[in-house]
Amino acid sequence: MFELIKNVNIDFLGKRKVAGIISGVIILAGLVSLVVHGGPHYSIDFEGGTEIQVLFSESTEVEAVRTVLSSIGYGDAAIREFGNIDEFLIHVKTATRSEEQVNEIREAIASIHGAESYEIRRLETVGPKIGKELRGDMISAVLIAMIGIVIYISIRFQFMYAIGALVALAHDVMITLGLFSLLNLEISLSVLAAFLFIVGYSLNDTIVVFDRVRENAKTKRHDAFVSVLNLSLNQTLNRTVITSLTTLTVVTILLFFGGEVIKPFAFALTVGLVVGTYSSMFVASPVVLIWDENQKKRQNS
Repeated sequence: MFELIKNVNIDFLGKRKVAGIISGVIILAGLVSLVVHGGPHYSIDFEGGTEIQVLFSESTEVEAVRTVLSSIGYGDAAIREFGNIDEFLIHVKTATRSEEQVNEIREAIASIHGAESYEIRRLETVGPKIGKELRGDMISAVLIAMIGIVIYISIRFQFMYAIGALVALAHDVMITLGLFSLLNLEISLSVLAAFLFIVGYSLNDTIVVFDRVRENAKTKRHDAFVSVLNLSLNQTLNRTVITSLTTLTVVTILLFFGGEVIKPFAFALTVGLVVGTYSSMFVASPVVLIWDENQKKRQNS
C-alpha cells in the first residue's frame, strides 16, 4: 500500500483524556440542542405530512408564501428556500386530508402570481401512521445492529473489545445526530441510511485496529498493554488515513455538487467519516484500555 505516513510513534493513548473532554463537550452540546428542540428534527418520512417543492418564475419572498398558507389554515407550515432563488420547500405536517390539502395549497400558491407562475417540482405525502411505523423500524434497526455487533466482536475477539467498539459507534452516531440538531437539519430515510453506513465504516476501521492489537499482543506479551495499543494504532495509521481521505474525497464531491436533495445524506457521511476515523483512534482503544486496567485491578484486589 502507498505510504503517506510512515515511521510514526504517536502516543494516542496518552492523549485520551484530552480527546475525552473534546468528545464530551461536543456530545453535551448536541444533547442540549436535542432537548431544546424537543428531539431530532424528523422529515416527512418519519412525521407524516405533505411536502411540496415549488419553483416560481417570478421573484417571490418566503413571507408571501407563508401569508397565503396562513390564510387557509397552514400557518405552522415549515417553509425554506431550496436550491435556486425563488424555489421553496413547503412541509405541512398534517396529512389527514392529503388530496384536499394538496389542492388547497396549489390554489394558495397560484394566488401569489397566477396559475402559470409556478411549477411543482416534487410532491410527497406520507400518512402519520406510516411515519410513526418508520420511526419505530428505524430505532429497531439500529438496536438490532448494535446487539449483532456486540455478539460478533465478543466471539471474534473478547467482550472488552465489543464494549470499545460499541462505545465508539454510539459516540459517532451521537455526535452526528447532535450536529444535525445544532444545524436544524432533518433526519430523513436517506440520512438514516447514512447513519447505518457510519456504523459500518467506523466498525470496519475499529476491527482493523483490534486485529493488529491481537497480533501484537501475542508477539509482545511482555510489553505493557498500553504500548501494544499505541503500537497497533501507529502501524494501522497509514491505512486509516488513506482509506478515510479517498472516501472523504468522493463524499465531499457529493456534498458540494450532489444537489439539495442529496446534501443531508452527504453531510451525514462527511461528519461520520471524520468522527469515525477519530473514534477508532481516540475512543475505541482507550475504552478497551480502561476496561483491561479495571479487570486487572479487580483480579489483584
